[in-house]
Parts: sequence; structure tokens; C-alpha cells
Amino acid sequence: MLPNEPLIPKGAAYFPAPDPGPTRNYAFLLVPGFTLLAFVSAVEPLRIANQLSQKPLYRWRLLSETGEMVASSSGIPVGVDGRIEPLDKTTRLIVCAGNPQMAAASPAIVAAVQRHHRFGGIVGGVCTGAIALARAGLLDGRRFTLHWENQPGFVETFPRLAPSPARFEVDGPLLTCGGGAAATDMMLSIIAEDHGSAFAAMVSEMCLRTVMPGVNAEQRSSTAALMSSRNPVLVATITLMNRHLDQPLSMEELAAAAGYSRRHLERLFRDAVGKSPADFYRGLRLDLGRNLLSTTEMTLLEVSLACGFATVSHFSKSFRARFGTAPTRLAQGMRPSSSAAPARAAPRPLR
Repeated sequence: MLPNEPLIPKGAAYFPAPDPGPTRNYAFLLVPGFTLLAFVSAVEPLRIANQLSQKPLYRWRLLSETGEMVASSSGIPVGVDGRIEPLDKTTRLIVCAGNPQMAAASPAIVAAVQRHHRFGGIVGGVCTGAIALARAGLLDGRRFTLHWENQPGFVETFPRLAPSPARFEVDGPLLTCGGGAAATDMMLSIIAEDHGSAFAAMVSEMCLRTVMPGVNAEQRSSTAALMSSRNPVLVATITLMNRHLDQPLSMEELAAAAGYSRRHLERLFRDAVGKSPADFYRGLRLDLGRNLLSTTEMTLLEVSLACGFATVSHFSKSFRARFGTAPTRLAQGMRPSSSAAPARAAPRPLR
């Protein structure tokens, strides 16, 4: 049962919400290892909306699988109001997760999401909360997202689903965001829909976001910004590399796509990033390997193939040279508990 009285804090700033209507209810389902920043970024805009309007626009409660407090990714425990239970369909159920990413695939959490969606409720995922929605079978043909760090492992686990690079997505009864500050972006968009853009802009101001985001930007900076370069040939070539990590293109193919000779392309890369295009490309593939080893239960062979290495020995040697440790040692220390492990995706064949 939701609390009888929504929280309406006092504050100096005041901005009335036109035609506030009935109180809108949220239930935040906290998963062990949930990202505290993302959770707070989702809740605080609701608190600010109540404070600004001095009206009970929103009411929320916290749930967990067991009804006990939940440790966040920073180790800070957060108390909850109760355990998972059936909710009124007018309540928006938001799964707040983090690392390990498959913690959101707990059968009890997936069942709660399926039940709430089946009875007409809105469901959402913050950070890796989208994994619960995927396991519940709700993301087919839908726009959705999760944190960019976890997208490679997600794609390997759910190869038929393609997450968006956007900071958040609202697609009908499904709400997802990449976590972090993107949770605020998502909630501001919902507040704008509920109470108008002017009121949402004021909530944004209270969050010290001087301009409310009007465009659902991508989670990560562009390749050009990451490289501190605006050379369109470099940007296009690196974009092409990222699209072919599992089946690497040859230097001749990359040069042909760029419209330059191989020697000229190598000179551009050395001037911009201090590496040859081959070394840069290998680094991208090894970074993917490190991500998959730390976020999935894929075998070393499967990871090697997913990163475009024909043999485990070649992958392991290259991995050790880049990261200073064996991939097996990294996997033992970082990968999630096997109790929440997904079924392994079939490895992609090399050309």
C-alpha cells in the first residue's frame, strides 16, 4: 500500500502547476548493486515538483525483492517500504539496477515486471533495469536503452534486441534510461508531459540544469570529441571500426572506405592519436573484450570470437599486453555471480 500522504517539502521557490490533477504514484524497485546516483536522479525531480507546486503531484515508495534494505553500488544501504507486491495499474514501476547487470534478471523481479505490464501498468528501467524488461519479453520492437558500459554485454545476451544510444527512451508504457544524470532527463520529460514544459523547465532550474534538455542526446560524447579531433575521415573510420569489432576490416578496406591510401590513413591516425590505425582498432576490440569479461558469463573462446580474434591464445596475449593482466584473472575478479547468469549467446563466426 502506498503511503497516505505524499511528501511536500517546504521551500523558498514557488511555481504553480496548472491543473495538477490526481497524485501520480511511483514504485522504485531497488536491485542489489543499484546505482545510487541514478536512483536519486530519478526521485529528486519528483520531490522538487511537489516542493515547487506545494501540491501532492507525485508519491513514491521503495521496494525490494525481500523487503529488506538494499546495498547500492557504492556500498551505501538504502531502506525500503516493503517487498515486491502487486501494484495498482496506475502506479509506475521502475526497476533501479546497476552492477552486476544481471541482478535485474532475478525471477521474482522479472515476474513482478511481467505482472504489472500485463495488467496495464507502466514499467521502466534505470541503468541496467532494462534487463528485467528484456527478460520479461517486453522490449521486442520497442525503443529502449541502458547504460553504455553495459550495452555490449546486453547485446551478446539478447542478440535480437538493439539498445538505443540515447540517454533515455519513452516508448508507450516503457520507460528506460542509461542511469546517472540521464534519469533526471527522463523524469523531466515525464513531468513536462504531466504538467507542461514551463513547469518542467522550473524543476530543471531547481536541479541547476540551467536549460532543460530539449533533445534526447546520446549517452556518450561523439568520437570526434573523445579524440579531440574534427577530421571527418578519422571520425568516419573509427565509426566504421566500431561497427565491425567482431569481424575486423583490413587496413585496405578501411582505407578504401575513407577514400585514401593506406599510408595516408596511417599518417592521419599517428598525427591525431599517436597510434597506427591497426593498433587503435585492436585497442577498441580489446576494450570490448574487457567489457564482456566483466559483465557477462561468456567463455573466453566466445569473448575472443566476439572481438574478432581467431584463437584464445592470440586474444589472451594481446589482452595481457594492453591491460597488464590475463583475461582469466580479470574475469575471476569482476564477472557477476553465476546464480544470475544468462544463457550464453552463440559465438559469431569469423569471415
